[in-house]
Amino acid sequence: MQLGAFSISLAVKDLAASRAFYEKLGFKEFGGNPAQNWLILKNGDHIIGLFQGMFEKNMLTFNPGWDQNATALDGFTDVREIQRQLKAQGVALASEADEATTGPASIILTDPDGNPVLIDQHL
Repeated sequence: MQLGAFSISLAVKDLAASRAFYEKLGFKEFGGNPAQNWLILKNGDHIIGLFQGMFEKNMLTFNPGWDQNATALDGFTDVREIQRQLKAQGVALASEADEATTGPASIILTDPDGNPVLIDQHL
């Protein structure tokens, strides 16, 4: 199972304050749209997503089809296949991808400690 790029998505209270804090740690803007209350910051291979008012908890995020530079990979495990494999192992999903579609889709599951895990395919 190839999960693709990894990042942590943080539910922040103040996008500008969070951005300023992580910039002090050497993170630079990599993507996003502050006018829409979200930014992606990067420091080397480390990626942090800052999301104001979009979700309640911080979550682990994987992007099938992307490497750590958001460059498309030649081959990857489609999110729908990941979903099938997880369901076959008895993993409960909080949100599922439509199996009848192709392209961008996402699923959400929760680890045993209550941490949400987003598998978000953009291709």
